Amino acid sequence: MHATYAPEQACQAARSRLELRGIAIKDFAVQHDLHPSTVYAVLNGQKKCLRGEAHRAAVLLGIKDGEITR
Repeated sequence: MHATYAPEQACQAARSRLELRGIAIKDFAVQHDLHPSTVYAVLNGQKKCLRGEAHRAAVLLGIKDGEITR
């Protein structure tokens, strides 16, 4: 069975990687054609990241392994 939400450590690591690169969360979202509220929800562990935009955000943030199809 799949984990339903991203682990808190993975979310914190993704935030740290963005901070180290000097990239704002909103800028990351815009750069990757994601809605900023979705990226914030993924980073706060509020989305399951199983499909759709939340899945795409989690993969791009490095929170989970997966494929992005468009």
